[in-house]
Amino acid sequence: MSIPHPSRRVALLTLGCARNEVDSEELAGRLSQDGWELVDTDENADVVVVNTCTFVESAKKDSVDTLLAAADTGAKVVAVGCMAERYGAELAESLPEAAAVLGFDHYPDLAQRLDDVVAGRSVASHQPRDRRTLLPITPVHRPAKATEVTVPGHGWGPRVLRKRLDDAPVAALKIASGCDRRCAFCAIPSFRGAFVSRHPDEVLAEAHWLAEQGARELFLVSENSTSYGKDLGRELGGLEALLPRLAAVPGVDRVRVSYLQPAETRPALVAAIAGTPGVADYFDMSFQHSSEPVLRRMRRFGSTASFLALIDQIRDQAPAAGIRSNVIVGFPGETEADLAELERFLTEARLDAVGVFGYSDEDGTEAAGLPDKLADDAVAERVARVGDLVEQLTAQRAEDRVGEEVLVLVEQAGDECTGRAGHQAPEVDGECLLPDGAGLAVGDLVRAKVVAAEGVDLVVHPLEVVPRRESP
Repeated sequence: MSIPHPSRRVALLTLGCARNEVDSEELAGRLSQDGWELVDTDENADVVVVNTCTFVESAKKDSVDTLLAAADTGAKVVAVGCMAERYGAELAESLPEAAAVLGFDHYPDLAQRLDDVVAGRSVASHQPRDRRTLLPITPVHRPAKATEVTVPGHGWGPRVLRKRLDDAPVAALKIASGCDRRCAFCAIPSFRGAFVSRHPDEVLAEAHWLAEQGARELFLVSENSTSYGKDLGRELGGLEALLPRLAAVPGVDRVRVSYLQPAETRPALVAAIAGTPGVADYFDMSFQHSSEPVLRRMRRFGSTASFLALIDQIRDQAPAAGIRSNVIVGFPGETEADLAELERFLTEARLDAVGVFGYSDEDGTEAAGLPDKLADDAVAERVARVGDLVEQLTAQRAEDRVGEEVLVLVEQAGDECTGRAGHQAPEVDGECLLPDGAGLAVGDLVRAKVVAAEGVDLVVHPLEVVPRRESP
């Protein structure tokens, strides 16, 4: 008598940023390779794996709410991702609904751990540690050691250990992980680890694979893209050397870089982004603030003057470049003068998109112990004040683009046809509306003229469909 094979159906839910999306696709690839069937959450999954986020307090709440909702389906629930890595056993103790809380070190044998969960075997919860201590302090000594440390998205070699979870024409591509900066408000390096680049050959192999899967735009993601290559040796070069190679991949029509540190943005990198055909004129600059006293308390560099000079340098080489940033208001000790300085910077910078965040304490950060904290209602008032200003400024910036020609990657077709131009990144920077887009298909790249603006969104008229470049 044969023994029936146990059901191995798993659903993956992803919260947070594009880096988490890449990690989920790595997990999907590992699980599929080991015989697990990927299903939607409404398809009677045996296990629901929730890739959590812990960026800010609201992200933590969303992660917990998602875990609880997944448990209500009757499936076993497993927490992975940043919140699981950061809190581990503490999260497991406070959330008994989760059958397991697993860290990054569990990723290579996740299929076996899910087998344990389905079989009712106990799985020890992840025990957090400061992941900055796992790699050498000196970046050039890290590549060899990194093969002994589980870093999601690294160490695959020539194969691509990934399975796409959608068929969108844009795909995130991880070029590095971790961060060596010590911003006073940020806990990410403690659980994502020290900065480590992926080898260019590994990145290029994945780029070719993504093109074969139908991706026309590659969205390069990391915690700090400007540091790319600093640990690989001078002969391999930095991001400015990688970009032309990625842009030359057959089938890829646009490469976009995310998360640039202003203090590390070199003239050669500006020139590479602005001057390489196939690379979007897009600069995702992590300014965070512009008042020097606030920036110094944040353990960051820069000022209104230096940031505006960098923006001028960018626009000298790419006048229509998209420039976006995030800012934090209400940081401990922020005065009215500091806030006015930030408002002056935002007004003069003419950014295309700005995320405005109110400061909140993060466990284990230097800022959590700083004096002169602002009351919650004062922080909220400043968020609203700067947010209103940003809404006006970015709407005006969009109006300034009326009459421009843009290349739009269509992401939704049919009755409502929408896409994104070169200055618009996925989900955060607005989109292009194509009311005359009948006949266009998802994945089309369209040369179009901007005819109107609706807030940060552009209304565009299609002029021609651009053939895919040497599709594989």
